[in-house]
Amino acid sequence: MTGFADEAFVFYEGLEADNTKAYWEDHRAAYEQAVKAPMIGLLDALEPEFGAAKLFRPYRDVRFSKDKTPYKTHAAAAIGDDVQGGLYLQLSAAGLLVAGGAHGLQTDQARRLRAAVADRPGAALVRLLDALAADGFAVEGDRLKRLPKEHDADHPRAHLLTLKTLWASRLHEPDDWMATDALVERVADDWRALTPLNDWLARHVGPSRSEVQR
Repeated sequence: MTGFADEAFVFYEGLEADNTKAYWEDHRAAYEQAVKAPMIGLLDALEPEFGAAKLFRPYRDVRFSKDKTPYKTHAAAAIGDDVQGGLYLQLSAAGLLVAGGAHGLQTDQARRLRAAVADRPGAALVRLLDALAADGFAVEGDRLKRLPKEHDADHPRAHLLTLKTLWASRLHEPDDWMATDALVERVADDWRALTPLNDWLARHVGPSRSEVQR
């Protein structure tokens, strides 16, 4: 496991500036050696504790998009999924993003999330989110435009009662430690910190019971 050297970030800086097949083919070796191989090595090292991860393809699906640039400007991998709560890793020119939670909740799941926030489990969630924020994570989520009518505006957790999704992330800017053995433990520490959030989501939200998207 060699980690991510400067070449990985330089590769994505170039791809952001020139997202073309010509650039990709000219720099394919850099992607394979500085991005893909270290990412697979990192995921293999994390697998005994966290489970197998899926490494996403570098190609964009442009069939239904106005943006026809062919390549993703990041390499990403996930354990679990964004519909029930998972762990996520993303490498780009900006650095290494480590995240966890659920950003693909369906309608029935989002309703259970808000119901749990309003009830007793919501207090435990606030403690989890406060701990993550104090540790330097950004806590985020898609939101409804207004508070649902079943919830009171003066509820002590009203600020969370418009949530449709919920996740937390930390961006590590490019640094020398990313090319060392320290990389594995730094990512593992972040994923360990995010695991209680996923556990809470699994316990109080769970999988979707409907095929209808939110």
